[in-house]
Amino acid sequence: MAGTDRLRQITEAVQAAGSVGVAELAELTGTSEMTVRRDLEALAAQGVLERYRGGARSLLLRGDEPPFSMRVHDGLEVKRRIAAEAAQLITDGESVVLDSGTTCLEVARALKGRRITVMPLSLHAVNALTDAPQLTLLVPGGLPRQGELALTGPLTEASLASLRFDTALIGCCGLDAVNGLTAYDLDDAAVKRAAIAASRRVIAVTEGAKVSRTALAVVAPVSALDVVVTDEHAPQEQTEALAAAGVSVRQV
Repeated sequence: MAGTDRLRQITEAVQAAGSVGVAELAELTGTSEMTVRRDLEALAAQGVLERYRGGARSLLLRGDEPPFSMRVHDGLEVKRRIAAEAAQLITDGESVVLDSGTTCLEVARALKGRRITVMPLSLHAVNALTDAPQLTLLVPGGLPRQGELALTGPLTEASLASLRFDTALIGCCGLDAVNGLTAYDLDDAAVKRAAIAASRRVIAVTEGAKVSRTALAVVAPVSALDVVVTDEHAPQEQTEALAAAGVSVRQV
């Protein structure tokens, strides 16, 4: 099992049970107790869990999102396919606001070399685009969230309110035909709403596993979305319901 997959499995097991012993985690992951102890140290350093002698207890609540450092390598091939499809929907000369998150980071990389104007809403994406000579890069103000480096707060919202974009590329924590687009973090949800309000067209990018999921904070109903780019694992009943609501669904 790859290291990233093993860390995710350990995180999910500890989060589900509250606390799990090293021996049990070694059996679950099919690896040695020494490897599990190293993994637990790495996860403790990320603030995911707390070590105790012989095991670990979760520091993530049920509705919490795993840290960026774990998600950024998870499902990378799928995220790159989604990003490539989303980038094809952007034409040269457009102005784009690009949301935070790991899938949107891949969209940023897919947009390098394009003659467009982009305002990323995370420092990860800003860094990915700083050496793109043909691209006009706008950097908003705001407070970076630890780890995520997503820009949030009044300065970010004011930056968005002062501009009008052709397209907003929005990441998803959850997308459901009934409950709409949702986020784990309240501040993140507010920034997403501001980005949508400042844009003529809204493209949501999300892994299929997040379609039918509902997170805590409501961002927007599906009627606010023009296009959803996802993968083939999105539930059919959800994609059909989104299409019936007037959303163009592209699966890659």
